[in-house]
Amino acid sequence: MPTRETPWPPGTPCWVDYGAADLEAARQFYGELLGWQYTGGDPDFGGYLNAEKDGRQVAGLGPQMDPDDPPRWTTYFASDDAAVAAARIRDAGGTVVVEPMEVGPMGTMVIALDPQGNPFGLWQSGEHTGVQRYNEPGSLVWNELAADDPAAAREFYTAVFGFRFEEIPGAEGYTTFATGGDPLGGLGGVVPGAPKGWSTCFAVSSTDGAVATVTAAGGKVLLPAEDTEYGRFAVVADPWGASFSVMEVPAG
Repeated sequence: MPTRETPWPPGTPCWVDYGAADLEAARQFYGELLGWQYTGGDPDFGGYLNAEKDGRQVAGLGPQMDPDDPPRWTTYFASDDAAVAAARIRDAGGTVVVEPMEVGPMGTMVIALDPQGNPFGLWQSGEHTGVQRYNEPGSLVWNELAADDPAAAREFYTAVFGFRFEEIPGAEGYTTFATGGDPLGGLGGVVPGAPKGWSTCFAVSSTDGAVATVTAAGGKVLLPAEDTEYGRFAVVADPWGASFSVMEVPAG
């Protein structure tokens, strides 16, 4: 059961959260799908919920801030200085949408767009260090970017986070990114039928079972389940149109 309760290294995808059009319905949908319990909901933090698996936080859910912005999962990258990282985003041609903002004692957040318009976030941890349980059913297992121009995206994220990229043989130019040893996520081109931008992949004990749960609740299958060398994988959308993926991993 991989766990972590200290801040993640800079550049690591350390948190994901969901801006919900219907927070209570989203809470129920993801709770049933991923076995989550919830804490938080304090009005001082806008009703924001921490989703937990076995008592450790795995993701966040909050009300949709902008009604013109569709419900989506946002990937946040760890930063030890959000203001400095925000400056690097601007210098590399990106846009800072939400300037560094302290969230009480929890930490400091930034919301930004890369030069191709793909949203992502930064998280400088305080009391809230990000994901505490990962790579097991009901938790985050992978983050990746589907970009219109992968080469330009690699240049941007290298400038911001210092990523190095390694191409996976036979994967049509798909690369992993890392700052040190193990890969932290992936980056590739847009796949027909699949969404572009940053995507969140949750580990599940049964991909086919998860897909059935999604469709029974009114969601859609964007890329049907298929076996890969990393596990059985599918891309889906929830009943409100927010896309994410599921990957079958052995139970801990």
